[in-house]
Amino acid sequence: MWIAFRRHRLAVFGLIVVGLLYFIAAFAELLAPFDPDASSARAVNHPPQIVRFIKTTPDGGWTFQPHVYAMAQKRDPITLATTFTSDPSKTVDIEFFGKGAPVRMWGTFEVERRLIAPKKSDERFYLIGADRLGRDMLSRIIYGTRISMSIGLVGVLMSLVLGVFLGGISGYFGGWIDASVQRIVEFKLAMPTIPIWLGLSAALPQDWPPTWRYFAITVILSLIGWTELARVVRGRFLALRTEDFVTAARLDGCSQMRVIFRHMLPSMVSHIIASVSLAIPMMIIAETSLSFLGLGLLPPTISWGVLLKEAQNVRTIAEAPWLFSPGVAVCIAVLALNFLGDGLRDAADPYAQEGR
Repeated sequence: MWIAFRRHRLAVFGLIVVGLLYFIAAFAELLAPFDPDASSARAVNHPPQIVRFIKTTPDGGWTFQPHVYAMAQKRDPITLATTFTSDPSKTVDIEFFGKGAPVRMWGTFEVERRLIAPKKSDERFYLIGADRLGRDMLSRIIYGTRISMSIGLVGVLMSLVLGVFLGGISGYFGGWIDASVQRIVEFKLAMPTIPIWLGLSAALPQDWPPTWRYFAITVILSLIGWTELARVVRGRFLALRTEDFVTAARLDGCSQMRVIFRHMLPSMVSHIIASVSLAIPMMIIAETSLSFLGLGLLPPTISWGVLLKEAQNVRTIAEAPWLFSPGVAVCIAVLALNFLGDGLRDAADPYAQEGR
């Protein structure tokens, strides 16, 4: 399976991107240059700044020094609109693994080092711009990666447990158990997904703390997303229960649970992995959609959907198009996960491998 997977170049690229995203989610405190909630009245809708690596010295030479040009803030006397203009005479020097404001790493211990940070603690730079409160968009997107990527993973894991358990007993035992489970699955599939999401999310109390709301949204997404995996598992179990190795296990005196979990389930692990990798992007899109509509996660929680809520109207996008950058992160994550899922599905399919 690994040999077949490596031949799928898009899948390998997707694996690298997905691994990078989860690395960013795990070490957000070290990678984000600033506190995502730190605001600045003088940086409202601050435009992105370009990093330059060669800096001219006073004697006319040059040196390697990452920096950005400072932005001069001006206000139009007629419209009172704030504009920013680049000022090459003033620069903000950037250093790698520099010191910043202390933050708690994983909520346990404090760290001061950042991957990139300004040399002077009182200076700031905005590589992807700032939002309407002057908060650094790059830092907020990095922190949002943790919530959006983890909610997809946790939701799929919960769906995996429900789908494998219900689909497994449905395909293995058959009879009235199979009929009951399939009627539940068909009833669920017959109902429109988006209204269910909206109804269940709107029923959540607005005064719940962010942790409770995160868990509730994860449960809602997992309760809705288990049916497809259950049908896949059921179909595989119907085909496997008549195989010789399953019959031999029964004749050898194995219990039904041992036959299911020790003999049948491991033979379809590759198919389950492929299904899970294809289900994660749907979970991410669902969370982003609910948060964008104001029915999912709410501030101060930071997720890609919560950040996209800032770019709901055309006027905001016209004045500060960089506020739509979380949407680019969503597209990258969904495409990478889909590439990865397609590669895993092809690698797990023996007929596809025979075709090569």
